[in-house]
Amino acid sequence: MIAVGCALALVTAMLTGMLGATASAAPMTAAATTAGCGKAPTLTGGTRTIRSGGQDRTYVLRVPDNYDRNRPYTLMFAFHWLNGTAGDVATGGSAGSTWAYYGQQRLSDNSAILVAPQGIDNGWANTGGRDLTLVDDLTALIEGDLCVDTSRLFALGWSYGGAMSYAVACARPSVFRAVAVLSGANLSGCSGGTQPVAYLGIHGTHDSVLDISLGRGIRDTFVRANGCTAQSPAEPARGSLTHVATSYGGCRAGYPVRWIAFDGDHAPDPVDGSTGTNGARTWTGNEIWSFFSQLPGTASPSPSSSSPAPSPSPSGQAGACLVGYRVVNSWSGGFQAEVTVSNTGAAAITGWRVSWALPAGQSISQVWNGSLSTAGGTATVVNAAYNGSVAPGASTTFGLLAAGTPATPALTCAVS
Repeated sequence: MIAVGCALALVTAMLTGMLGATASAAPMTAAATTAGCGKAPTLTGGTRTIRSGGQDRTYVLRVPDNYDRNRPYTLMFAFHWLNGTAGDVATGGSAGSTWAYYGQQRLSDNSAILVAPQGIDNGWANTGGRDLTLVDDLTALIEGDLCVDTSRLFALGWSYGGAMSYAVACARPSVFRAVAVLSGANLSGCSGGTQPVAYLGIHGTHDSVLDISLGRGIRDTFVRANGCTAQSPAEPARGSLTHVATSYGGCRAGYPVRWIAFDGDHAPDPVDGSTGTNGARTWTGNEIWSFFSQLPGTASPSPSSSSPAPSPSPSGQAGACLVGYRVVNSWSGGFQAEVTVSNTGAAAITGWRVSWALPAGQSISQVWNGSLSTAGGTATVVNAAYNGSVAPGASTTFGLLAAGTPATPALTCAVS
């Protein structure tokens, strides 16, 4: 049984002070495709330290058994609860190894790289965006050393860890494909929350620490962002000791929202037919893995797959600026793309500009991490205030939503 580890009075006070606070988001500067593919890794599993935001932060890393440096792996962040630790997540705590990484180590069966970061003061206040910066720095570190399918980055967590997963979904929609929020609330901020991210929410109907209304509220952020049809999903009756799952209709293709309410209190591992909890017997781990697994990646799932991992195709270069373009997702009548801007020179650049002729029938409805202008059928995106500076050998990205049929245009990149 998992220990709750968070007192009602403490969480209630924290919620009162933090709901509505917006974390300051740091820009994500990792390359759009992992540099770690094909090279001998230096990262090994275990407890490690990274310098992030001027502080030494720790995390637990699990590299799959028989790691293949030519195979792109799923990358999954698992956040601990208040007064829990990264070690609790990585070992499964009192529930044992079956529940390691909320059951995802067992269920992923060595197909995923797993990381459990450690929060400051065993929590995820995300003051000044420091915990988002840690996520950014860990993502860049792992992708630079290990082979990652960048279309399959996931985050999950329970209680305060669920709040941090929600913050990741809000602030990093072009980086993380999906999140699973167990008994969460807006405790770590929501910088953004307007771009689609596949979202799974699980919450107890009589949660005495974070009321289910808080879980419904953060769920609805992505009901709106994903274009789903609003509804009031059915929830189980008190005393039924069951759970009720609802998959929302009308969502944008590739961006589902699933909501599961269970007859129970504040726990990550409820068991149907029982008032107790058990990481080995709970249904939640399987729900999380099934939700993540249904989402298609753009890299081959195994070395034997006939679908090769994508990589940005450099299509234009000016000075020290190189640009790549990839379609992240598509649906009838539209698509999402990600553009990578890389500094291939010997000196830092302080600004960049990417331009391309829009293919016939295409129009851009939204851009993030950059500013868009169009004239005469040409689209131009210039850097945002926070991602214009790019160090030698580093990259930054911007994302876009477009109407029309996906096609890779001929892009040009210039240093401004």
